[in-house]
Amino acid sequence: MERIQIYDTTLRDGLQREGMSLSVGEQLAIAQRLAAAGVEYIEAGFPASNPKHAEFFDLLAREDLGASKATAFGMTRRRGMAAADDPAMRGLAECFAPVVALVGKTWDLHIEKVIRVDRAENLRMISESVEFLVAEGKEVVYDAEHFFDAFGEHPDYAIECLQAAHAAGAAWITPCDTNGATLPAQVTRTMDTVRTALPDAQLGIHTHNDSECGVANSLAAVDSGARLVQGTINGYGERCGNANLVSIIPALALKMGYEALTPDTLSELTSISRYVAETANVAPDHWAPYVGRNAFAHKGGMHVAGMLADPRTFEHISPELVGNGRNMVVSELSGRGTIISRARDLGIDLEGDPEKVQQILARVKELEHMGYQFEVADASFEMLIARETGAHTPLFDLESYRVITEQRADGVEMTEATIKMVHDDERIVATGEGNGPVNALDTALRNALIDRVPALAEIELINYKVRILDADRGTDATTRVLIESSDHVGTWGSVGVNENVIAASWEALIDSLEHGVRRVVMRGGASTAR
Repeated sequence: MERIQIYDTTLRDGLQREGMSLSVGEQLAIAQRLAAAGVEYIEAGFPASNPKHAEFFDLLAREDLGASKATAFGMTRRRGMAAADDPAMRGLAECFAPVVALVGKTWDLHIEKVIRVDRAENLRMISESVEFLVAEGKEVVYDAEHFFDAFGEHPDYAIECLQAAHAAGAAWITPCDTNGATLPAQVTRTMDTVRTALPDAQLGIHTHNDSECGVANSLAAVDSGARLVQGTINGYGERCGNANLVSIIPALALKMGYEALTPDTLSELTSISRYVAETANVAPDHWAPYVGRNAFAHKGGMHVAGMLADPRTFEHISPELVGNGRNMVVSELSGRGTIISRARDLGIDLEGDPEKVQQILARVKELEHMGYQFEVADASFEMLIARETGAHTPLFDLESYRVITEQRADGVEMTEATIKMVHDDERIVATGEGNGPVNALDTALRNALIDRVPALAEIELINYKVRILDADRGTDATTRVLIESSDHVGTWGSVGVNENVIAASWEALIDSLEHGVRRVVMRGGASTAR
């Protein structure tokens, strides 16, 4: 199997996503995770453009990245200046990174209006910058900015720019679809021409997703000879993002017959995707191909029946190959197969009990008619099966709870919750303060049980949504609360429905915590004394 080199630019191009920011420690943690996965090139940004970048490079220099290559990023030399005299070029040469990604102009629009030089000077800037860095012992990845736009307007000169970098010693020649405007057929035609013009060059590809073709364009370029693919984890990046490596890598390895990372690290792809999202404080995309929570979710009864007969009926790959899992989504469209499959996950065999299956299915339909939505509340559905089959053991027995919200004269609001419960035959009364009723209840509950149920410490509520189901009733309307939680390994949802929003929230909160405790205990984490 021929290997495709993976070049990750999450820590540079990915951070240009609006609202995304990482501390130096978070950047280092992501770099370590990428290195452990065997990513060949990890682009770390500009080595000394600001104190934060300088600190990151200092820390990265002390890290053992294994076979992964830390890569510095920079531009060709300034106009009218020798490469050796350009401070930015010297910074690239003197930094510890063995690889430099060097960006040069290709498109007349940028040559004339951005760097304001003629074509000949632009070629010299490319050639002399690459020559200088190669002489300093650097492996140069030359990124031809806006190449596909340039090729569309003046193909001969665009090719000349690539040839200048190649002749000067660049190890990789990477045409860039910087504006994300190109379509796959255009990428194929253009890369075929580049391959013919530079038959002995190692080619890469760098695409953006503005036309929703970032992944497709990258794969098309590989078909045309590119052997280095640049992109970001989860497709993070400016505007609509960069090409998504999380989709590209399994496509290369599982569908196109190339080696990309290794089978062992391929099975970590889902956890890597979620790790980077969690670290960047970005909500994971549940509908992301390959790694999303719903990527292998099956809802319709006929689909579920087909899946139980043979997963290939409705899945393009086995989810385990990328570290994901299958999810039989329950809803009013579900059949008995969904109930049996999800019960099996709980260690409950309902195959020989069709009456119980029908009872659970009828209960699901009854609750969904009331406003429950189990397709996004897998935790609540598990609790439903457990309760209906007598397999449910509650974390505690509730005596009562009370929530008080105080509005003070100085404008400060404070919410306090008190919970009275019985755990292991002992009555417990606990209070907690929060910025709202759900936060206060969660705090009070944890105050009561954290020493008795250590697994609670690993569970975090990450999203809370309220929807009014019958708006015509005004403040008397029924509300549906959806809570999303995480144990930093995976995520799950729970649901509560009630005319009282606090009661609906409590219902969703308890399902979420009970499900989370079970997850932690099953994988060998903290235990519960119950």
